[in-house]
Amino acid sequence: MVSQVPLTKPHRELRFLGPLSSMSDRSAVAFAFVVAMFMDIMDGTIVNTALPSIGKEFGTTSPAGLAWIVLGYLLSLAIWIPASGWLGDKFGTKRVFLFALAMFTAASVLCGFSHSVTQLAVFRFLQGIGGGMMTPVGTAMLFREYPPKDRARASAILVVPTLLAPAIGPVLGGYLTDGLGWRWIFFVNAPFGLLMFFFGLWRLKEYTHHASSKFDPAGFILSATALGSILYGLNQAEFSGWTSPKVLTCLIGGVLLGIALVIVETHQHDPLLALRLFRDPVFRITNIISIFSTASFFGLILLMPLMLQSVRGLSAASSGLTTFPQALGVICMSQVVRALYPKLGPRRLLIGGLTIAGVLMLCLVFTTETTNLWVYRGLLFGRGMCWAFVFIPLQAAGFSTVKFADTGRASSLFSTQRQFSSSLGIAVLITLLESQIHGIGGAIGSASVLYDAYKVPFFWCAMFAFFAAVASLFLDDNKVLAVLRQKDS
Repeated sequence: MVSQVPLTKPHRELRFLGPLSSMSDRSAVAFAFVVAMFMDIMDGTIVNTALPSIGKEFGTTSPAGLAWIVLGYLLSLAIWIPASGWLGDKFGTKRVFLFALAMFTAASVLCGFSHSVTQLAVFRFLQGIGGGMMTPVGTAMLFREYPPKDRARASAILVVPTLLAPAIGPVLGGYLTDGLGWRWIFFVNAPFGLLMFFFGLWRLKEYTHHASSKFDPAGFILSATALGSILYGLNQAEFSGWTSPKVLTCLIGGVLLGIALVIVETHQHDPLLALRLFRDPVFRITNIISIFSTASFFGLILLMPLMLQSVRGLSAASSGLTTFPQALGVICMSQVVRALYPKLGPRRLLIGGLTIAGVLMLCLVFTTETTNLWVYRGLLFGRGMCWAFVFIPLQAAGFSTVKFADTGRASSLFSTQRQFSSSLGIAVLITLLESQIHGIGGAIGSASVLYDAYKVPFFWCAMFAFFAAVASLFLDDNKVLAVLRQKDS
């Protein structure tokens, strides 16, 4: 018999340094979430760093061929992220989270033992099964542990792996690939995955939703094919261009399937995707803000290492150290944002953070190929401080008006949107970069001309942030603050 296990008893403050056995339930969830998400998010940046070494060992230099190592993971995410909310509610968040963690860890080891690009792509698909469920289910567990008035605290925890992992990934990936070989970028997940699996088995509590619906095969198939087709099309646009028949077929087909998904799910009595949650104006507008802010954030996360390595000639490790101050900026301001959020609400924090972040990214347009690296570090540190004013209130506000029982479904929708937004942002910015590089033709050997090609996507990173700031004007602070003033129930 399925039961609902709400976690409503008081909890102590988060303390990671105490003995594991004395952790509060809240601390245990936060600890498991941070380590698991850190593994998941960092994996993508490490793999991208190691692709040239992987291609060299397997005797392939084709970008399209190596792309399947990334695509295998992305397509698996497309299948399992939308379904993760239902799975967590039906079978229990602890069971699903531990299954996802075990799948991710086991598949990581298999990736390390791969003997061909095809094998690696298949094992990356298996790894994506774990990654696709781990993020939304872990987020749901975290937000269920924190009542609405403490969501800023939960969001401050959530940004730790989100910001630190992309910053550390290229550095660690560079050292592991150069020192031990690319296989160790996957083997390194094994000890942490095993540790967190047994820790979660011991300390995490189970939650299932007694009203969980029956499985919705139509929603599952349509969501997987729609998102998978769009993600594949966006990925291939980087190599084949937006007018390629293959890209256009995938993108148009994905959009049509997405429309069919909306029609089917809004007429289902028990849909897989709870699209009804978008009727909530707070949840709806925070997702719109997230589309632009996510595209801006992850777009520059990709562009800066590319520029530093291809134009400035830095190694992967040195490039990672140059971009690392961004994560430090977030950490420095996270406690400040936590304190300001219940007093000011999310709207002013979001508008201020996004606007200043946009201005700082515009400053990159005025840099040159000889700009001192400390200028980049300073700008990125400031950008990181701004993103603390974005991610923390955005996550906290997004889930503030969501009912306790709907947390898993809301997390699934938010994670799906964020995966789509990051892929869209990267595809658009890479396409802009490629068009600029093709435009310079024979002058590609000039560092100054090649550097100028990056200024157009830098500009659009700033514009995405400004678009998000404009969208933030429509966020109703009163509804969020009303929830914050409620007592714990």
